[in-house]
Formats: sequence, C-alpha cells, structure tokens
Amino acid sequence: MDSKAERRLKAIQGHLLLNSIIESTSQLQTNETSGEFVHGQGYSVVLPEKLQTGKWNVYRSARSPLKLVSRFPDHPEIGTLHDNFVHAVETFQDHKYLGTRIRVDGTVGEYKWMTYGEAGTARTSVGSGLLYHGIPKGASIGLYFINRPEWIIVDHACSAYSFISVPLYDTLGPDASKFIVNHAVIQAIFCVPQTLNTMLTFLSEIPSVRLIVVVGGLDEHMPSLPSSTGVEVISYSKLLRQGRSNLQAFCPPQPEDVATICYTSGTTGTPKGAVLTHGNFIANVAGSSNAVRFFPSDVYISYLPLAHIYERANQVLVAYSGTAVGFYQGDNLKLMDDMAALRPTIFCSVPRLYNRIYAGITNAVKTSGGLRERLFNAAYNSKKQAILNGKKSSPMWDRLVFNKIKEKLGGRVRYMVSGASPLSSDVMDFLRVCFGCVVLEGYGMTETSCVISSMDEGDMVSGHVGSPNPACGNLLSSNRIFELAMQI
Repeated sequence: MDSKAERRLKAIQGHLLLNSIIESTSQLQTNETSGEFVHGQGYSVVLPEKLQTGKWNVYRSARSPLKLVSRFPDHPEIGTLHDNFVHAVETFQDHKYLGTRIRVDGTVGEYKWMTYGEAGTARTSVGSGLLYHGIPKGASIGLYFINRPEWIIVDHACSAYSFISVPLYDTLGPDASKFIVNHAVIQAIFCVPQTLNTMLTFLSEIPSVRLIVVVGGLDEHMPSLPSSTGVEVISYSKLLRQGRSNLQAFCPPQPEDVATICYTSGTTGTPKGAVLTHGNFIANVAGSSNAVRFFPSDVYISYLPLAHIYERANQVLVAYSGTAVGFYQGDNLKLMDDMAALRPTIFCSVPRLYNRIYAGITNAVKTSGGLRERLFNAAYNSKKQAILNGKKSSPMWDRLVFNKIKEKLGGRVRYMVSGASPLSSDVMDFLRVCFGCVVLEGYGMTETSCVISSMDEGDMVSGHVGSPNPACGNLLSSNRIFELAMQI
C-alpha cells in the first residue's frame, strides 16, 4: 500500500473509532483527520457525555470542543446579517464592493465599482421604498433574477428592515416559482424584464403579490396592469427615487428572526423551503471562517447562483471581510473572459467547472505533443512531488509552464474552494499544481446554512471534506455515518 493510501486509511479509521474503545474514558477523544499529517493534531473531538447511550458519537471541531461557535471572535457584537453589513459599511466605507462589466446600454467593458458606502445608501433607499409602498415588516420579498449588484443590495435591505428574502430561480421552472411565491406568501418581487414576462403568465395565480420591481427596466417600458389585479409594476430606479424621498429608520432584526427561506428542489414533489435565521447565518460563517479567510485586498468573482446557500454564505463572509465582488455577465460560457478582466483572488466553484478546466488544460497539453507535452509532464510531476512533501517547487517551472495557465483565471487566484459534490483527488492535485494556490473542499447543506465541514489550509491530502465547522455538532453512527445535525 502506498503512503498516500495509508494516510487516507488512517484518517478514515480515526473517524470510525468503535464505542467500546472510547466509552471507558471521560476525557475528550481527539481523532485524526487528514489535516493531522500537516498540523500535528486532530481536528475533531468526541464528546464523552454523548456516548453514554451508546447510540451516537458526537463530534465537534477540536478548535472549539467545549462550545459551539455562534459569533465572529473578533466582533461578537455582530449577531445578524444587518449587523454584519453595518460593520462592513462603517469599516470599509470607501472600499470597492460591487462590480459589473455590463453597461446600461447592454455593452460589456471593464469592471465599474460601487463602494461599500454607496451600497449602504442604496440599501436604505430600497428598504425605505418598500415601506413607502406599504410592504410591512416581516413580509417575504422575492428575488427573481441572477447574480448582479442589485441582488445583494435588495438582500441587505431585507436584513435592515426585517423583511424575509426568498430567492426564486428559473431552473426549477415556472410551476415551482409559482409554488414558492404562494407558499412563502411573497408580497413584493424583484425581477428583470425576462422573468417579469414569465411572472405575468401566472400573475392571477399569485394573489399575495402587491408590488413588482423590475431591475434593469426603464420607467417608460413598465407595463400598466389593470387596477383589479392589485399589483403595481415599477422600475428599480423609481423605487430608489421613492425611497430617497421617503427615508425610513432601520427596523433591525434579532438573531432568532428569520432571514431567508431558501428553497431546494427536493428529491420528490414540490420545492422544500429551509427557514434560516440571522443567527444561523452568522454562526455558520463565523465558524467556517476559521478555515477560509477573506481580506479587504481580495477580489471575489460571483457566478454561483445566489439562490443557492453556497453563494449566499460566501457573500456574508465577503461583507464581513470587506472583500470586493465582481459579477459575471450571466453567461457561463463567458466566465473565463470575465475572470481574465476581473483577475480575482478567490474562486469558489463546483466540481463540474473544475473538471472542465482540468479537461481543457490536459487536452491542450496532449494536442501540443512532442517537447511541450514532455516539458509540461516534467514540470507537473516535479511540482506535485514538492507540494505533497510540503516543500516549495522550483520557480523555474512556473516561469516556463504554469504562469501561462494561471493567466486563464486572471493570474491572481490564491484560493479555490469546491463544494456541492465530491471533487476527485486527481483534479484537486492538478489545480494545486497548475494554479499554485490553496485548493479546499467542503461539505454542507441548505438546511444547515451551508458549511458542515471543510478542509483546512495546508492540508494536502485529498479525498475528504475536512474537519467539523466549529458551529456544528456532527452526529455519526456505525450504520448511518453520513447523518449530521447542525447545532445552532
């Protein structure tokens, strides 16, 4: 058995200790994970008081074995998403925040930026505009469009004025969207002209809706609906003007208040709504930020659907850290072009795209043939061996081979994070070698506000999803080892 396989087996065995071995002690039991081979300590601990029944093994992060993390250690006063963005606006007022390449006329250019302070002002105008239209505190607000700056601003407005944000997305189909609107009793929906047309086909079947706000639409192009519908359609720019003219004080939520209802397709039947509080989000992100740290100097590219919990949680950490967010054009086929223009330092994605990057590079290498292929293979094998041994590879290989590959993603990526499904060990190693950055993998669910476990920086053993989020208690049994519960 090679050393890599031995390390994997040892890591797995560390998580599957038999109760008979550990029940006899009242001390916390430290279990090895793959990270131990880098850091010299286990990352998960067994809680002995939970073993008395003999039914469950309860694991926590070794970083916080005696209590679950619920706040950011550096800012324990942040208890809600509203608190988080207030902190961001006050701390990073003039820093770049939201960037887009798409101009008003639909053309594409260089990224143009809105600062944290400007986003904070827009957030207040949107929230005040909703109150001006009679949308009450606690109402559900739908967001029916893909990633763009206005999505983030509306979400911040919901947090500041105690509305509940409810993402909608086309991939579930119009029937599912209609179901979500009715199930969540949505009163106002933000959309774009394309999704407005979809909504108008079933408007009579969503009686709770009172206001539709069209992002990217002109005032003169707004449809005038019969008064009998009870629905007003206005442009986003008009809502901003109305809000600025009728500014209202914040209606801050409490940590236990609902922040969002995030719907998933479910395995059968209609979409399932996960009801998540402000405290859920803050605890989860505060815990997982131990593994992945963003900084004000970082640039993050947003292309993963904001309707999914993965991207939502990332945006909480982005705001907390003062990181800049550049949005893709809305076309996955143009994502590489957007990355070249944005030059992000953080790239959070899913195995499907990483596999595509892997296939594209390997195919190009094979096509080049001859000397170039041999040079790539020599560089790859040398650098991979150095990384696995915890050593620095020769900079010569980067100059000769890998710097050109790095430029495909802008040349500055320092973090790659993978989630949603397993990333193969071969692809993970390939990304580490070719892009010279940290590559981490995590596991999570919508119902747990995202991260349940994640790898730690410096962990070079692939094929696992790391240690428990310090905000989680993970419940494992011998016959149901993948059943986990979030204790927030």
